[in-house]
Amino acid sequence: MLKDNLVMLRKLNGYSQEQIAEKIGISRQAYAKWESGATIPDIEKAAQLAQVYGVTLDSLSKDNSVEGIGILPPGPRGKNIWGSVMLGERGQIVIPKAARDKFALKAGDRLIVASDEIGIALLPAETFESKMREFMTLISEKP
Repeated sequence: MLKDNLVMLRKLNGYSQEQIAEKIGISRQAYAKWESGATIPDIEKAAQLAQVYGVTLDSLSKDNSVEGIGILPPGPRGKNIWGSVMLGERGQIVIPKAARDKFALKAGDRLIVASDEIGIALLPAETFESKMREFMTLISEKP
């Protein structure tokens, strides 16, 4: 998990082991041991790595696998892949529990379905409506 994420993130960001080691103040050999799984970083160094890569400490240490796709690198802070869902005959989906918990979604909540050319997004209706009211107020105040 951690070792795989370190390798993926380093390569995705175009860094060498030497460059990452220098950024967090360790030797290249120490960093190489983390990537091989021979050792693991202490919490302070792990936090520095998360900062360098722009991810959370939690996502850095987790297995980010998605059914049918495989292991994914940790997403940037605030960006998540919650898993996959199956579309029912009538278009219904079940939102993964971790996502429901994160956004405090419960039965009966209203969601706005939005999209662009590549996908669909679900937004809590109250949040969307509040932001739209703010936006409409702003544009009505401008000359």
